[in-house]
Amino acid sequence: MVVGVVGGGQLARMMIQEAIPLGIEIRLLVTAPDDPAALVSPRFTVGSAESADDLRSFADSVDVLTFDHEVVDLSALDALERDGRLLRPGAGTFGAVSDKVRMRAALGDARIPTPPAQAVTSGEEAADIVAGGGGHVFKLAHGGYDGRGTFFVDTPEESRRVLGDLRPGTVVLVEPRLDLLAELAVIVVRSPDGSHVVYDPVSTIQIDGQCRRIDAPARQSDDIVDSARGLARRSAEAVDAVGVLAVEMFLTADGLVVNELAARPHNTGHHTLDAAVTSQFANHLRAVTGLPLGSPHLHSRAVTANLIGVDGSPDPAARLSDGLAVDPAAHIHLYGKAVRHDRKLGHVTICDDDHDRAVDRAARVVEAL
Repeated sequence: MVVGVVGGGQLARMMIQEAIPLGIEIRLLVTAPDDPAALVSPRFTVGSAESADDLRSFADSVDVLTFDHEVVDLSALDALERDGRLLRPGAGTFGAVSDKVRMRAALGDARIPTPPAQAVTSGEEAADIVAGGGGHVFKLAHGGYDGRGTFFVDTPEESRRVLGDLRPGTVVLVEPRLDLLAELAVIVVRSPDGSHVVYDPVSTIQIDGQCRRIDAPARQSDDIVDSARGLARRSAEAVDAVGVLAVEMFLTADGLVVNELAARPHNTGHHTLDAAVTSQFANHLRAVTGLPLGSPHLHSRAVTANLIGVDGSPDPAARLSDGLAVDPAAHIHLYGKAVRHDRKLGHVTICDDDHDRAVDRAARVVEAL
């Protein structure tokens, strides 16, 4: 079976490496020949995921369509599915997950707790909410990722400025700023027949809304871990997911709430490449091609640190020798991206049952790179 991946980023790149032992052919729809995945595969087509014509032409060349990002023409996906093209996840799932308003509605229908939120399109609507007091978080309903599209707002004036800087009619979710005890994430992989596997919940360490480190598994009580697993399973059922569904959660004094979903392999599952029996990428490919799912069991505790670009920093590929020399047992994954500020350029995973030692080892490798 030929799997077509819409997108040529690092997620598609890591799917390719896990497709090789399975004998699965990957073809890519990329924006440019130097996209990270296109650099490691000749089987790509240059086009736009927001072009109905490009999507249709690409879909005609593969057996099943899957995704490495959410910036896709949703009406084109609906049309492809109506015409009998195989999409995994399906157009309905993808549409619900890529729109935060629809996502929260689907979770609410399934009685899955989420942060309280109101959808607004104007600065005055937002200002009225913020005027009630307390800090708030504004989130773009479409397109936000890695902290982009998320704004922390304390005053009505700030809310008017944020909405004023956006395109008129842009939908924004306004949420009260919660007192978080921790942030967790769970990767669940679901097959077309509804069978599924759930990876151990992980803790995520965020800076300015961007994930900087993953601690696997999460160091939480059995009750919290069981609750996180259950919410992940129910979330996958609620949106009828096929393939990987990443479920990001907040832990508050009142328990867990589901903050966000992603219907694709996800940064919070990168540790599974090196610390799990079957990686999230391999299981995603198994699910979308109808193969039996592999074990999600972790054979080691792990810490994954993201390598984030800063202005003036060197290309980590030029410092690879330094990084490898710091820790010969480190798993270094570079994405082939040009350095830009706040851009994820790679990640480092350390498999070590001593958590504090793993954190220190990962930090030293990242510093060397």
